[in-house]
Formats: sequence, structure tokens, C-alpha cells
Amino acid sequence: SAWWWLAFFTLALWLFGFEGVRCCCCIHVVRCTCIQLYSISNPYFQKMLSRSSSMIATSRMMWRRVAATRSMSTEAVSSGKMTLNFNLPHETIYAGVEVDSVIVPGGGGEYGVTADHVPLVAQLKPGVLQILHGEGEPEKFFVAGGYSLTHENSVTDIACPEAVKVDDIDPSAVTQNYDNAKNAFASAEAGSLEAAEAQIDIEVNRAMGAAVGLTLA
Repeated sequence: SAWWWLAFFTLALWLFGFEGVRCCCCIHVVRCTCIQLYSISNPYFQKMLSRSSSMIATSRMMWRRVAATRSMSTEAVSSGKMTLNFNLPHETIYAGVEVDSVIVPGGGGEYGVTADHVPLVAQLKPGVLQILHGEGEPEKFFVAGGYSLTHENSVTDIACPEAVKVDDIDPSAVTQNYDNAKNAFASAEAGSLEAAEAQIDIEVNRAMGAAVGLTLA
């Protein structure tokens, strides 16, 4: 260690003067040179050096790829738009469409997504999904649930089991479905599958009614 060599040089200076210190320095240089020569000639050390060089090259390559990806993401959001993918099991509503923003009915509360939004995963609750294409009224869909995944490159993926445009909802049909769900829940055995399904229908139809201005109790 450094302290050991300092003590050694001090002792040499006290015993032999400056010539002794010079000699010790020469011994230290020769020792380091021998270690380097041994490392170069030893196959084990050569293999370790080769692996280290390969790891450094790989790390540099990965860093360059990350930097290139970030640069491409910055160029993509320069227009202030985000990319939306909106899918149902039986239909693709939007695929790679640029929009201004999306308002998502998250399970923890409603929130907005715009370009350059932080990555986020959220479960959706029954409610209204709003898509803003620019000036004017937003496009509104009632969704029964699902998931929203926002990536760091301003791309948001939304997947729902079912969605319908709010303008296409029939308030009288919602009211009838809500009453039917309440009756099914009342006649089902407590804790049964039928009771759980009826409870889900009640909540979905109540939220759908709220989307068109109905108050269902």
C-alpha cells in the first residue's frame, strides 16, 4: 500500500541517505515492470484483458444506441403531437395516429396524456376516454375498462374489452340494462358468480349513464 512504501522510503532515507531512496525507487519500478510483464505473458491475465476490452466495447455500443434512440424520440415529439394506438379485441380504432392529447379514465382518477409524457401504466375504470385532435370538441368514447400504457417516445397504447362512442349511446337502453342488472343482482345468491357479474353490469351501466347525463341509483 501507499503507507507501506512511504514508511519504507523514510527508513531508507534515515539509514542510507538519498542513495538508498534512489535504490528503493529503482526496486519499485522494476517490481511494477515485472508484474506487467507477467500479466502480459500469463494466458489467464491475457484472457481477462480480452474480456475487459470486449465488455468496454459492448458498453460503448449500447450507449450509442440509447443516445440514438433518444435523439429519434426528440425529433418525433418536436411537432407537439403524440401517437395513439387504440385497440379492442375485435377492432382497431386507431393505429399510429397523431393526436394532441388523450384524457384517460384511470382507476386512480382521470388524467391527461400529451407529447413527451413520462412513461406510465394505468388500469382503466368504466368511464369516458377523450381524444383531442386539435381545435374543437374532443372525440369521446365510453370504455368498460382496460389498460393504458404510455411509452417514453410519446406513444400511448390503449386496450379495452369494449368501447362505444358516447354519441351512439341510447339513454333509454342504458336505463333498461341498469334495471335488469339490479334485478339480477337481487335474485342471485350472495357470493356467487351470477352476483359478481350482475354487480359489474350495474357499475358499467351506471358509469355509461353518467356519460350521457343520467343519474342512476
